[in-house]
Amino acid sequence: MSLDHTAEKPQDRLAAALSEDLARVDALIRERMASRHAPRIPEVTAHLIDAGGKRLRPILTLASARLCGYAGDHHIRLATTVEFIHTATLLHDDVVDDSAQRRGRPTANLLWDNTSSVLVGDYLFARSFQLMVECESLRVLDILSNAAATIAEGEVLQLTTVRNLDTTEATYEQVIRGKTAALFSAATEVGAIIAGAPEAQARALHRYGDALGMAFQIVDDFLDYGGAGDGIGKNLGDDFREGKPTLPLIRAVAAASPDERAFWERVIERRDQRPGDLEHAMTLMAQHGALESARATALEWTATARGALDALPDTALRAMLDDLAGYVTARLS
Repeated sequence: MSLDHTAEKPQDRLAAALSEDLARVDALIRERMASRHAPRIPEVTAHLIDAGGKRLRPILTLASARLCGYAGDHHIRLATTVEFIHTATLLHDDVVDDSAQRRGRPTANLLWDNTSSVLVGDYLFARSFQLMVECESLRVLDILSNAAATIAEGEVLQLTTVRNLDTTEATYEQVIRGKTAALFSAATEVGAIIAGAPEAQARALHRYGDALGMAFQIVDDFLDYGGAGDGIGKNLGDDFREGKPTLPLIRAVAAASPDERAFWERVIERRDQRPGDLEHAMTLMAQHGALESARATALEWTATARGALDALPDTALRAMLDDLAGYVTARLS
């Protein structure tokens, strides 16, 4: 592993430090996404995997395994597993959300069709379980299969919250833990497990991944109301237009006057949105401190992630994971 201290972003430094492992992951991805009988599978998969994703989740698995002193090969399979699970969920999400763009490119469901996206996503889930089994660890299988179930559960729960102004912060946290944090925490924890790390280190890496994922998603939701041009793959106000109750909206609604509540009911529950409504929504959020309080909550999760690393060996990789947690919320400034 070679360190590149000239790379600006923490994920870039991690990728440079783990470049040999990442090259092996990329090779295994291409090997296992192949299909002798259905050429559309690698076509659809390659369209998304080659679209410039940062490989953040597999990087977390590789970094966790190496941080815990692992010198075998199973972390390559697990990192590939994590990427396949993530890619499968993206293919399914774009169908559910009727999306037309992902990472600046047309979505697979737009280029092919919804059926192809769903079935290729199913194929990648199946491939991910084959890779898990090859690692010959029931603990790893338990962690990753639970994560897959939690992701699906979170997506179904989110369906029940759309256009629902009575969504609580507890429900919102459950949704984003399913959507994002569950795979982050599984990615980091299995790296420790496959390395045979002490239980305290495995728990610490689980906490790190969970808190990092929570901060990551809250920041993403914050930027939907204040991050135009951030490069997060969304347009300003996407969540508003879709009627998704994210943390800034939930807190603005909780502080709303009767007139403001009527506005929220119109634009979110009835989706009667007119020119200027997004700007008014952002004004209300600012007036009630909803955006600033969401930012503070994201920073609290970042602090939790960084604190969890104290139980891990004090190495360059740990420092980069610490920097990564800080960078997630640095996007808010």
